[in-house]
Amino acid sequence: MAIRPARASDHAAIARIILPTIRAGETYALDRDLSEADALAYWTGADRETFVAEADGAVLGTYYLRANQAGGGAHVANCGFMTDAAATGRGVARAMGAHALDRARAQGFAAMQFNFVVTTNIRAVRLWESLGFAIVGRLPGAFAHPSLGFVDALVMFRTL
Repeated sequence: MAIRPARASDHAAIARIILPTIRAGETYALDRDLSEADALAYWTGADRETFVAEADGAVLGTYYLRANQAGGGAHVANCGFMTDAAATGRGVARAMGAHALDRARAQGFAAMQFNFVVTTNIRAVRLWESLGFAIVGRLPGAFAHPSLGFVDALVMFRTL
C-alpha cells in the first residue's frame, strides 16, 4: 500500500469513498445531503493537504491534514479519515493514521487533535487510542446518530 498526495484525477475515487460515509450520517457531523461537489470541496479544500492510500492502482482510503485552529491554535494538527468499506480490516486506516502523524511532525505541528469522534465509531476510537491518542473530553449527546439518537462525541489528543 502506498500513501501519496491526492491529485485532481483522484476526485472520483475520493467521492466514491466519502459520499457513502457522509450519506450514512453515522460518523461525521456533515450534512447528509451534501452534494458531491461540496463534499469534495470540503475534503480537498485549500486549507488542508489531502492524501490517498492505494494498492494495485485502487484508492482504498483518504485523509486530510490541516491546522486544527488558526492563530494560537495553529500548532495543533487535525485530520479526517475515511476508508472504502470494501477495504475494512486491511490496515488502511492504521497506515493512514501513522502517515498522518509522521506528516504532521514533518510540517512542524506539536500535537494532533480530533474534535469530534463519535463514540459509536468503536473501531476509530480503538485505533486512535492504539496510536497514542487520549480521550480528553466527552461531549454528551452532541451527535444525532440516524438510528441510535443522541450519542456522545469525544475529543481525542496526542502530542507529537
